[in-house]
Amino acid sequence: MNLPYRVIGAASALVCANAAFAADLPSRAQPQSATISTVDYQPFQIRLRATAIVPDGGFSVFDRFGTVPAVTGIAAGVPGGQIFGAGVHASTSIIPEVDLSYYFDEHFAIETIAGYTRHTLTATGSLAGIPVGATNLLPVSLLGQYHFTQFGAFQPYFGVGVTWAVPYGYSPGNGWTPLGTALGFTGYDSVRALQIGTSVGVAGQIGFDYMITPNIGVNVDLKRIMAEPTAYATIYNSALNQNIYVKVKSNIDPWLASVGVTLRFGGASAQPILAKY
Repeated sequence: MNLPYRVIGAASALVCANAAFAADLPSRAQPQSATISTVDYQPFQIRLRATAIVPDGGFSVFDRFGTVPAVTGIAAGVPGGQIFGAGVHASTSIIPEVDLSYYFDEHFAIETIAGYTRHTLTATGSLAGIPVGATNLLPVSLLGQYHFTQFGAFQPYFGVGVTWAVPYGYSPGNGWTPLGTALGFTGYDSVRALQIGTSVGVAGQIGFDYMITPNIGVNVDLKRIMAEPTAYATIYNSALNQNIYVKVKSNIDPWLASVGVTLRFGGASAQPILAKY
């Protein structure tokens, strides 16, 4: 009668011993490795660049009050008529330029640009050689940008926005230039007054940063600005012995080619962050 109970008790003791031994053994399950990511995001950026501004557009000159007689062969002789073949050349300028950017994330940014430039204006075509004058120009641009970050240190981008070009400190040429027409010599011309209006136009850009460190890089940038300022000038002609009041419509549309240094800052330090799953 006692034998079965003894067998059952021995079996139970053996099972408990095996369970206790198994609990003391180290687990053979492989621990899941944590995912490691880094944060290296710098939201603020300053660029210091040298920029060449190369005007690349056309100019049209109009006789506001029809002062130039049609017989001279260079004008229609009516108010608002075009002076045939006349244009203006704006000189190239190289300037220092600063831009500030804010990155909303790694790809999307907004950039504002300011610089100071001075251009010399000279008449061309039928009014060739007349020194029109010179002007200072303050171009202010605001552009939205998309940056590509999948190429490592090489980070190309493109942008589009608007530019507000503000001329100031403009001055007339005040030089004497002989004017030749189909009738021959027709007096000397001198620009006595000059006024240039502001311009708002579309701006586009492409470029790239090559980041030497997360904070310092080299920048190359190319912009095109659609600028169409209107200017007014007073030209004194000695043959007519009176002033000629002209209006100049321009599509100056300059190219801006830049190279410089990129500085980024303001982000969290690139410390490893453990993502647990």
